[in-house]
Amino acid sequence: MRFRHPDGSTVHLAYCTNVHPAETLDGVLAQLRDHCEPVRRRLGRDRLGIGLWLAKDAAHALVTDPSALRGLRTELDRRGLEVVTLNGFPYEGFGAEEVKYRVYKPDWADPERLDHTTALARVLAGLLPDDVTDGTISTLPLAWRTAYDDTRAETARTALRTLAERLDALEELTGRSIRVGLEPEPGCVVETTHDAIAPLTAIGHHRIGICVDTCHLATSFEDPHTALDALTAARVPVVKSQLSAALHAEHPHLPEVREALAAFAEPRFLHQTRTATAAGLRATDDLDEALAGDALPDASPWRAHFHVPLHAAPATPLTSTLPVLTSALTRLVGGPAPLTRHLEVETYTWQALPPELRPKGRSQLAEGIAAELSLARDLLTDLGLKELP
Repeated sequence: MRFRHPDGSTVHLAYCTNVHPAETLDGVLAQLRDHCEPVRRRLGRDRLGIGLWLAKDAAHALVTDPSALRGLRTELDRRGLEVVTLNGFPYEGFGAEEVKYRVYKPDWADPERLDHTTALARVLAGLLPDDVTDGTISTLPLAWRTAYDDTRAETARTALRTLAERLDALEELTGRSIRVGLEPEPGCVVETTHDAIAPLTAIGHHRIGICVDTCHLATSFEDPHTALDALTAARVPVVKSQLSAALHAEHPHLPEVREALAAFAEPRFLHQTRTATAAGLRATDDLDEALAGDALPDASPWRAHFHVPLHAAPATPLTSTLPVLTSALTRLVGGPAPLTRHLEVETYTWQALPPELRPKGRSQLAEGIAAELSLARDLLTDLGLKELP
């Protein structure tokens, strides 16, 4: 979906396909048919933006076979779909029964991460619509915090500088400008937008910036306006933003609140949990860990890294951090010029929700994703953006 900003620029809204598990190119093509096109039809749109997630094998197939890449581009056009952004964070196995810490491998100190992201950039340059010259890719925020030392940090910086050089060369070759954004995430080396400023300033290249995920922002109790003002002051480009909402518990000391939270503790994804105290942020790596005894102080609200559907906050006594998303969007695209032009709804946890909240079948999932996009569309038009055909 495209919108005209009051300054005349085009803002793109997509939804991320990492909600649909697929590891191969055939799997990606099936996603377009079974999920993406039905979402577009539900919205009554001639054209829908999707943020493609391409696992290692799918990306390899596309970058090594020009006819496969042309075939994917043809299929996108045929189904009324367009791609201006990719999710380059998960590498493979994102649909596995247990993902947890595996999503952070390989990290930016591993040459596989550079190779994969380079492949994604080359693929994206070939998928961009004819009238679009700018593409974006989100990637993991350097590494998970535990296996990271000065040597690995220097390796990661070198890899990102190499990536920037390759992106420069790609633009010279294709006329397409691809930028990559580190996506701060709780528990990682770059957990917050503030943590991103020093490494991105050290890399010092306009092609490497930040992807602001509003669930992660909220989970770390960052104020969106403070965060985005600091990025602007440091001249760190907001390459893209993922529109997502975290799980919020206002009174985690109450037994009924803990019981409600326990329904969201599940075996597939990591649900880092945070609370803000006078002494700073206190944290656990997962929700069940937070619920075990006194691992986390419970005098103040808890937030958990669980992407809940934007349009459907959990039932009382829980809620979502949708207000943080709304506030961030005001700063991202509500000003005289947009801070970013690529927005991506990213609720990948539909099948990890408590059983009674999970969509039953493809049709209900398409309905839910369409409802999220409708909510995002309304937020954008309320900010003065005009929806384009």
